[in-house]
Amino acid sequence: MQRIPEPELMNDEAQALAYAQANFDEPHDMFIQVFKDTFPEEKVSGHILDLGCGPADISIRFARACPDCEIDGLDGASRMLAQGKLAIQKAQLQDRIHLLEGMLPGVDLPRDDYDVIISNSLLHHLHTPDVLWESIKQSGVPGTRVFIMDLMRPESEKVAREFVDLYARDEPQVLREDFYHSLCAAFLPEEIQSQLDIAGLAQLDVKVVSDRHVAVSGLL
Repeated sequence: MQRIPEPELMNDEAQALAYAQANFDEPHDMFIQVFKDTFPEEKVSGHILDLGCGPADISIRFARACPDCEIDGLDGASRMLAQGKLAIQKAQLQDRIHLLEGMLPGVDLPRDDYDVIISNSLLHHLHTPDVLWESIKQSGVPGTRVFIMDLMRPESEKVAREFVDLYARDEPQVLREDFYHSLCAAFLPEEIQSQLDIAGLAQLDVKVVSDRHVAVSGLL
C-alpha cells in the first residue's frame, strides 16, 4: 500500500498519558537487545543522543543497560516530555538523562557531537525524513554509533489492522488507532535505503528485525 503520513507531533494530553502507562516491554526490550547484538564487542559509554524520545522509556532502558553513559533525549511534544520527566524521577536517573524540547532540524543541542545516536519510532512521523539523517550527520563524528529502529509498513491496511489486533488488542483505543496510523505511515526497507543513499549514509545497514520493525545501524 502507499504510505499515508500522520501528524509529526503527538502532544495530546490523553495520548501522552496513554503512552506513558502502556506496556512496551516487548518492542523496547527488543530495541536494547538488537542494539547489543549489533555492537557486541563495544562497551557503550559517553554521551548518547535519543532523538524523538517521547516519554523517555527507551532512554531509561538504555541508561539501565549502559550505566557508563549519559543521555540527552529530544522530543517536540511537551506533554510527552512531562511524562518522561516523571518516569526519570521515579527511576532515579535525573543525573544521567536530560530531556530537551525541540523539533528537527536546527535544534540547539547541549553538545556538538555524540558517541551514540539512537532513535525509536521517530522516522515514520517525519513528513520529510531527510531531516533525521541530516541531523544524525550533524550530531555525530566519524565512529559515532547509530541505531535507529522504526515500524515497517505492512502490505495492506487489512494487515495493519491485523497487527493492531495481534499486538495492541488490550490497549486503550487511542493507542490502537495511533499504532494503526503509524503502521500506515511507516517506510519500507527499500525506501529507507534510498533515503540513506541520498543522505550519503549508504554505509549504514538496513535490516528487518521483526514482522513489523526495521533497524538502521552502523558507524558514521
